[in-house]
Amino acid sequence: MLITLHARRTFLLAATGLALSSAAPRLRAQPRFDKNPFTLGVASGYPQPNGIVLWTRLAPDALNGGGMPDAVVEVTWEIADSESFRNVLCKGVERAMPELAHSVHAEISGLQPARVYWYRFHAGAATSAVGRFRTAPAVNAAQDTLRFALASCQQYEQGYYAAYRHMAREDLDLVIHVGDYIYESSWGSTLVRSHGRREPVTLAEYRDRYALYKSDADLQAAHAAFAWMVTWDDHEVSNDYANDRSQYLDPPAEFLRRRAAAYQAYYEHMPLPGWARPRGLHARIHTQPDFGQLARVFTLDDRQYRSHQVCARPGRGGSTVVKGSDCPERLSPDLTLLGAEQERWLHGALQQSTARWNIIAQQTLMAKQTRITGGEQGYWTDGWDGYPKARERLLGHIAARKVSNPIVLGGDVHNAIVADLKLDFDDEKSPVIATEFVGTSITSQGPNEKITETALRNNPHLKFSNGTQRGYTAFEVTHAQCHARIRTVSRVTDPQATISTLAAFVVENGVPGARKDGG
Repeated sequence: MLITLHARRTFLLAATGLALSSAAPRLRAQPRFDKNPFTLGVASGYPQPNGIVLWTRLAPDALNGGGMPDAVVEVTWEIADSESFRNVLCKGVERAMPELAHSVHAEISGLQPARVYWYRFHAGAATSAVGRFRTAPAVNAAQDTLRFALASCQQYEQGYYAAYRHMAREDLDLVIHVGDYIYESSWGSTLVRSHGRREPVTLAEYRDRYALYKSDADLQAAHAAFAWMVTWDDHEVSNDYANDRSQYLDPPAEFLRRRAAAYQAYYEHMPLPGWARPRGLHARIHTQPDFGQLARVFTLDDRQYRSHQVCARPGRGGSTVVKGSDCPERLSPDLTLLGAEQERWLHGALQQSTARWNIIAQQTLMAKQTRITGGEQGYWTDGWDGYPKARERLLGHIAARKVSNPIVLGGDVHNAIVADLKLDFDDEKSPVIATEFVGTSITSQGPNEKITETALRNNPHLKFSNGTQRGYTAFEVTHAQCHARIRTVSRVTDPQATISTLAAFVVENGVPGARKDGG
């Protein structure tokens, strides 16, 4: 047992004495651990001008259920103005509860805007690693710069997280992760490590899968270095799922129970605010914080509310590639990727935004990417090409409302892509509405060069496409420009891989569309 015998005996005696009045787990204010309970590191998220969310999870036996008793444990947090903690500015106590896998989501307020802080946790005599974050600028501040990294798709078995080690050394305010933080399934070639377990279905299994991923030291370093904002894609639950439908057409009620378990585990392992905690079968993840007057950052959810993919293969759900002539259902205006309610919310928030840059972080490639299949144009139905009328609604709204400097971020396709977004992708003279940057994956295997070359040849609005390199994209946003550097590691199968800039682009204020950046 990882809790000492003394602590266990005290807990049992307290629980016995109150058994008639309550069946709830008892409080353990001063537990003793014979192993480090902070094995999964620390994280911060969702910075505000006066606050932050601080996260950790007590898990002395992280890969085997956590190793904690059925007890509520007090965890102390403290925030300082330096890494030495000589001057502790504030502290507080949270309760790590067994129903949340002993995770902690401390929502702190009373901080100063645009300021760097350090934080750590204590439980009993154990102390966590130290984390660092920067609060958001004041609401009306004329913030000069916002620096952030875009990450996605980190299949544990297919590579090491050297990209995160290098990311942790960048000068950033924020990390935006757009999905596939874990993978439920094993696939691919040249695997360098193993999940070691079957595909998760239950809450306990999803918890163990997150613990495996978060045990990686390089991922922990990136979480400790910066505040994060996150959204999920499909592999946090199951490949290619859409709303209540799995790719295997599991009974909807059965699949929704699995989805609820996955959403619960996601919340337990991310630095999410309390409003994102799952309620029954559902969980809200979309939001739109401001970073002064410089930027509004949207995170969207394109899985929970979407219409089922059309023209699926017989006996299957999920995606396929269809010829345009074989799938007229694809053009239905009733199809939605975001759901009607989230669409309305997004349109309203974009219309009301007074930020200079509007950064829309969503899961996948938004630009049209025509594929050639059987001599005809083909479309992949799991992305925006499967929901073209929904894409038209969003881009049409951006154009009609003259939304300032829209930048769309995506992931999912394991391919670094830079694209012009248009109302009519088939007309080269159609005006550019917005600029898109899709990040390559942290580790997940991408398409080969022939596929990306064909995509570039058949889709002139794609400015850049590379699916062979792994890494992340680093952004620097100022009043005048948005700079993007596509950062890739030398070899994803090498834990000591080096990093370099594969390509750099810039978007000018008021001029949608990216150009190569020579600076």
